[in-house]
Amino acid sequence: MELRVLRYFTAVVTERNISRAAERLHVSQPTISRQLQDLEDELGVTLFNRGSRTIELTKAGEYFAAQARQILALTDKTVANIQQDQGITGEVFIGSAEAPMMATVAKAIQTLSQTAPQVQTRLYSTDANDVRRRMQAGLLDFGVVMEPTDKTGYHFLQLPGTTQWGVLVRRDSALGQKSVITPADLQGQRVIMSQQKGAAALIADWLGTSTIQYTTVATYNLLYNASLLAAAGVGTVLALAGIINTAATNLIFVPLSPTVAVHASLIWSQDMPLSPAAAAFLAAIKKD
Repeated sequence: MELRVLRYFTAVVTERNISRAAERLHVSQPTISRQLQDLEDELGVTLFNRGSRTIELTKAGEYFAAQARQILALTDKTVANIQQDQGITGEVFIGSAEAPMMATVAKAIQTLSQTAPQVQTRLYSTDANDVRRRMQAGLLDFGVVMEPTDKTGYHFLQLPGTTQWGVLVRRDSALGQKSVITPADLQGQRVIMSQQKGAAALIADWLGTSTIQYTTVATYNLLYNASLLAAAGVGTVLALAGIINTAATNLIFVPLSPTVAVHASLIWSQDMPLSPAAAAFLAAIKKD
């Protein structure tokens, strides 16, 4: 199985049409059709349900497409990091959960732009669960995750500063009139909860009792969309401070009491060596 064939395959998946994929790749349509048929023969599965106008993926095709994209992304990342001229070149891939402590990462990137100006930084915003998956697949050099989190198999560096949990609610709501939110205030509330691993357990510990009953009406991995639900009055979002700017909006952040303060950590694999570009970034963040 050649990388060239994987690129043909992913182009067809994106375009849903062999002719458009062939035009994009500047190859003939029969060439792509033959390569795809050979690929299916090699794998022993049908990847496409071929229609008259569009091509749809089978279940096996959907799985293979996801894997092919990861293989190509890892290949491109590896090639970029080993093709070095003078000085440090390449790319640094950083996946981050939403956290105010990303300001430290931003400062390190600024330092890196001065010490290694040919290095490019690729930021990928997602939740901590996806950060781990992508790091395990070798697609990210670093991850920024909120604590508490399992760091087994990772080197880590705690980032300076903390943030706190609270609720994001409409200003005109009953909770929006409070200065702090106590466990009793969540009784009977419609709650929108973070999907971050450990978030539910952290809130359960804060509640300190099983008698407080609330309804989880939705979950989120990135806070912006959850904030739209809060603005629409769907429910009370349990969230971290400092992520959504509530100025000039109908939302307000109200901290929990007792305070639940957390910090973030930068993690990187113990098993995979850092590229020169990634090592330069790590040096920059340790310097800052």
